[in-house]
Amino acid sequence: MKVHVADLIIGDRLSADTFNGYGLHVLSKGTDLYESEISRLYQHQIEYVDIEDRVTVQEVADTRTLESTLTPKWLPTVQPLYENAIQSFEKVFSSAVAQESFDMEEVERVVEPLFNNLQLERDVVSLLLLLNTSDDYTYQHSVQVGMLSYYLATWMGYPIEDALAIGKAGFLHDIGKSQISDEILNKPGKLTDEEFAIIKQHPEFGHNIIANSIDEKYAAIGALQHHERNDGSGYPHGLISSEIHPVAKIIAVVDIYSAMISQRVYQDKRDLLFVLRELHKLSFEHLDAETTHTFIKHMIPNFIGKRIELETGETGMIVMTHPSEFFRPLIRIDGRFIDLTIERQYEIKQVFL
Repeated sequence: MKVHVADLIIGDRLSADTFNGYGLHVLSKGTDLYESEISRLYQHQIEYVDIEDRVTVQEVADTRTLESTLTPKWLPTVQPLYENAIQSFEKVFSSAVAQESFDMEEVERVVEPLFNNLQLERDVVSLLLLLNTSDDYTYQHSVQVGMLSYYLATWMGYPIEDALAIGKAGFLHDIGKSQISDEILNKPGKLTDEEFAIIKQHPEFGHNIIANSIDEKYAAIGALQHHERNDGSGYPHGLISSEIHPVAKIIAVVDIYSAMISQRVYQDKRDLLFVLRELHKLSFEHLDAETTHTFIKHMIPNFIGKRIELETGETGMIVMTHPSEFFRPLIRIDGRFIDLTIERQYEIKQVFL
């Protein structure tokens, strides 16, 4: 049966190969249609497709829906590596407290298997949410920043060897906090000026600890400069854009992202799309624009297939994202499609993950 793409139902199956107006093959016969496949049809401006009878397809769709709620295939492999990395960073951190140095072999032993498995999973949004644990914020944050630094480095075009080194730099970026008391690090209320002055020393502490422990081209400078900001408002040295190392710019972006999505004693966990909007705002003054926009551009497609709530209270699903208007995707609500780049009266209130 031939249907318009706007009338497709999740779980429909193509009964014939599908080609765009230029004769390019887009989807094969037998393909089950979900959000990403329907999005591709829209991208190729295909209006009608042939699908199998829906009575038989529905049984398959029901099965696929059940499968989609089960544990992802990668989780049993990656989760132990992630949790082991958190535990190992606690050991590294403890070593830095006592000796102001650490064993890099211990870092590489736990980080490299984790990063190698990250190459197989690109839905970073779901990855971090499913792996999230109740472990101490400092340790989990460091592992997340390491993972995200690795991803962002690959998105910025770094070769894998360099991306792995940048991931390790992200993993170690906060090691200087080992020299700051737990009372200050975990204080639930606002820091005093004196306490914040102590916190602002951790990049230099981290640089010294790393320099005393290893000879890595990115780790020490990443720790030293990850709180510097393009407009000179950062610390510890108030550098401006041209003076900040590109790797420190990568770590700065993902450090803020990880901090904002985490639920800490003094803040509620924020909606992930809201966090990306905030990063986008920061990119015009504080953060490097190219680095930040690259991160957002690669994170946004991970929201395809996620449920959303509009400001109107209506709920639906993201079907396709826009390459330049990051926060105005194509959504589907009750069988109709709404392009937020055109129908600008609609705003997304929340994304459910």
